[in-house]
Amino acid sequence: MTELPELIRTERLALIDFLETIGPVEWATPSLCGEWTVQDVAAHLAWAPVLKPLKQLVPLAKSGFRINKASTDMAKVWAQRGPEEIIAQLRSNAASGAKPPGVPEIAALVDAVIHAIDIRRPLNSPRAVPPEAFAEVAAFSVGAKWPMTISVGGSARKRLTGVQLVADDYDWSSGEGPQVRASGECVLRILNGRGATRDELTGDGADQLAARLTP
Repeated sequence: MTELPELIRTERLALIDFLETIGPVEWATPSLCGEWTVQDVAAHLAWAPVLKPLKQLVPLAKSGFRINKASTDMAKVWAQRGPEEIIAQLRSNAASGAKPPGVPEIAALVDAVIHAIDIRRPLNSPRAVPPEAFAEVAAFSVGAKWPMTISVGGSARKRLTGVQLVADDYDWSSGEGPQVRASGECVLRILNGRGATRDELTGDGADQLAARLTP
């Protein structure tokens, strides 16, 4: 079994390698993260892991202690440093294993995997998540509790109430009730508040779950 630090490093490097292939139009493309561009998401991944706790206080205060707004404001400031500096910091993080302060190590893997989807899907450049990384991210996402759920629109477990979500391309399922089947990438989006469209879902519980999701 691959150790968690190596899973994190592998996923970070895979995204870095991809980012090095894209141009200005792609960097400016809207991501799956609300109003964030691809560049904003990459900047967040670059500097959130090395942000000192005290440095968080001013943005938090300015945002009225709304975590999502503070994260957005900081990401957009960091993004102004440009792709070259963003990639250099991402490589530094991959080498050092840096993670955001105050969160478990697994959160760094979740960030690497989910934010890669946020970037890759709008650019029509999917990448299959390795099975071990998928299993770790899916398990954490289902079990996450407040305040870890703030940034993903609430509890994934509550989102799955009354249905069983099954990943077609992985040996993974969660929940009880009528089945909802989807690709592994779609499952991770659902668990992390990125939504899904009805046509991505199959099974007797598909209509029930789709009604709760924002595409």
